[in-house]
Amino acid sequence: MSWRGWAAIGLLFLSNLFMTLAWYGHLRAQPAAKLSVWGWLTVILASWGIAFFEYLLQVPANRLGFRGTGGPFSLVTLKILQEAISITVFIFVARWLFAGEKIALRHWIAFGLVLVAVWLSWSDRPT
Repeated sequence: MSWRGWAAIGLLFLSNLFMTLAWYGHLRAQPAAKLSVWGWLTVILASWGIAFFEYLLQVPANRLGFRGTGGPFSLVTLKILQEAISITVFIFVARWLFAGEKIALRHWIAFGLVLVAVWLSWSDRPT
């Protein structure tokens, strides 16, 4: 795989870290039932602020990785790869921020199937 593919994968990992923190990090900070209207707005604005950094990394990752702009991945493969990376990052963040959250065998099997989807969609893989 070219340096563009590896760079895209690295940027996808970093961008998904920001996105996972934006989407789920606030759940650890304060229960939603206790939030006032201003609390909700604060959480939304903070999440958007974090997500801004996700976009700073996601857009270049897609440009580097997409075959149409010189990368090694088809558009579909790039999206499926991004979802696999998103789940990988989510598992680590969930274990770190939400230590009590259980990941059952069925979750690992579902994740394995996503990895199979990446492999199946990758048209440039050795056969």
